[in-house]
Amino acid sequence: MPVLTIFADDGPDRPLAVHTDVDLITTSLRDVGIRCAHWPVIPGVAPGVPAATVLSLYADCIADISTVGGYASADAVSIAPYDPDRAKKRNTFLSEHTHAEDEVRFFAAGCGLFSLHIGSRVYQLVCHAGDLIAIPAGTPHWFDMGSDPAFVAVRWFTNPAGWIGVPTGWSGCDRFPRLD
Repeated sequence: MPVLTIFADDGPDRPLAVHTDVDLITTSLRDVGIRCAHWPVIPGVAPGVPAATVLSLYADCIADISTVGGYASADAVSIAPYDPDRAKKRNTFLSEHTHAEDEVRFFAAGCGLFSLHIGSRVYQLVCHAGDLIAIPAGTPHWFDMGSDPAFVAVRWFTNPAGWIGVPTGWSGCDRFPRLD
């Protein structure tokens, strides 16, 4: 089940709200332009499962999102606690950045923390297996997979080559809670 914590961007030690109700989370995020949904989880998907298997199991859902969003491609990424590059991979996404295209992720297994810096608020959404989040192009955000990551995610792309993160230069990320 997702958890949404909302902070003032200058108050990382004092949450303004914490929501665990899926309808309230969906409404709160929709009000700031973020789309989220929940799909059924297919048993047997865990870190280490080949990407081709994940893409095959979720083929219908992937096709639906691709059609609705106009996405050209999708892939699956799997990160496990035993990954020797886990610290490097984690650090890659801990700084606030934007993308020229939407960032759409579905968690087929495990969890991750998306932090969205919208206006003067930071919306931290802990996504779990079954959660889908769609962050519009240009939205400042960062992602934390935790120090012992364990997740499988499907990712959609408008550009088949993938996306490039553009740093915003905002230094407040380090003050907000992380996934540990």
